[in-house]
Amino acid sequence: MHLDHHHQVMRWTLPLGLALLSGCFAGTVHHGPVTDHFDGSRFHNLGDAPSPNPVALALAALKERRGPWQPYTEFSPGLKPPTRVGPGALRVTFINHATVLLQADGLNVLTDPIYSERPSPVSWLGPKRRRPPGIRFEDLPPIDVVVVSHNHYDHLDLPTLRRLEAAHHPRFIVGLGNKALLEAEGFAHVEELDWWQTSAVGSGFTVTCVPARHRSNRGLTDGRGTLWAGYVLSTSGGPVLFAGDTGFGPHFEDISARFGPMRLAVLPIGAFRPRMLHSVHMGPEDALRAHHALHAQVSVAMHYGTFALALDGQDEARHLLWRLAARDPERPEFWTLGFGEGRDVPPLETASR
Repeated sequence: MHLDHHHQVMRWTLPLGLALLSGCFAGTVHHGPVTDHFDGSRFHNLGDAPSPNPVALALAALKERRGPWQPYTEFSPGLKPPTRVGPGALRVTFINHATVLLQADGLNVLTDPIYSERPSPVSWLGPKRRRPPGIRFEDLPPIDVVVVSHNHYDHLDLPTLRRLEAAHHPRFIVGLGNKALLEAEGFAHVEELDWWQTSAVGSGFTVTCVPARHRSNRGLTDGRGTLWAGYVLSTSGGPVLFAGDTGFGPHFEDISARFGPMRLAVLPIGAFRPRMLHSVHMGPEDALRAHHALHAQVSVAMHYGTFALALDGQDEARHLLWRLAARDPERPEFWTLGFGEGRDVPPLETASR
């Protein structure tokens, strides 16, 4: 076996070992009535999307080379974000992975926050971050709302959530079945939503849980036991979508039909190789399709460049997105912000195309 391929197999067998270990750390499961995406015991995707087989993923490493990743590299943090932005304004700051700061109408929303060294049930095993978060934790503005898309360790990171609870006392919004996990950890203000349910978080500012195509588990015994989701923030300047962790699917057209064109869509682009991951992860090509399906004025890329979770390299998704966007006849406004970079989003009616 070629040494590079041996390393690839090891990188896939490590998550398998982590999954076995995490059987001791299984999360909560939802109990409730049957719906179009819940059969009474397990959730499923609309139209369903098969979960990639872990053994097949490991075997794929024998056939497909893994893109390059740099060892951990220290970077200077980004500038401290503003404390708040005024009515009608919208600012987006990319922190790392799926952690994005969204500021609008005087409220600050943080998505899938992770400041830990590893997304793992234990601190000594699992993929290790390759760069620091772009904004220091101490430089975060007051956080009013935290939305969590699903319970995978790189999205529901309990150590980071505990720090946020202690420092900011935000409202945590999660999908069905995850409230019990956080309340058992002592979190005080947790609200769980089903797809299309809405929560009012400020004057005229709502958060709606929307469908995604993914899966959930924190161990071997709780697979698909809690809901995965994205979130639409309905602000005075127009809707904002945080898509969560998702494959491409008809849910993007459904979201657009309900809310209209997105002022901003925050879309994942990484962990897309091998191709069997496309049922639950978007690569750059699918992210562009989602941008168009949402009629988004501006999109921002996330879910790349921090943790080596699949076979694509550290900058592969970002560079491929640039090439595809340059060839797109509609010239999409799809930003790849630097880690820690914040940018003001133009008003919906005048956003650059």
